[in-house]
Amino acid sequence: MPPLPRALPPDPRQGGISSTLSDFPDTSRETAAIANARIDWKETPEAHVFKADLPGLKKEEVKVEVEEGRVLQISGERSREHEEKSDTWHRVERSSGKFFRRFRLPENVKMEEVKATMENGVLTVTVPKEEVKKPEVKAIDISG
Repeated sequence: MPPLPRALPPDPRQGGISSTLSDFPDTSRETAAIANARIDWKETPEAHVFKADLPGLKKEEVKVEVEEGRVLQISGERSREHEEKSDTWHRVERSSGKFFRRFRLPENVKMEEVKATMENGVLTVTVPKEEVKKPEVKAIDISG
């Protein structure tokens, strides 16, 4: 029986999934593409911004969805390269297969105003934040 892949400590920048494709047997590399979707999440004063490197994918191959309960879901599929019988592959390192990532957002977001753009293989999803209303302070005159 082959040894199991070593688990690495979770990296918060990777959503708790950390592995390399070389840790998996050839038959599992498509499945490993799920863990290979690298997404950055930053918060600005105005919005939560997600950036995903998706080289070679068209916007039609990527899906951005919002679920009830403030869950942002980014998914897609990178097709395997077409192989000709006469082709001789010396190395296959680019991943193919489906990827799927979900993020639970905080309460202060405007889920109905989510916007997504894709440029040069980088998907950017912007989730605007609601303005934080400062409590109104009313001065009371003191009589007497």
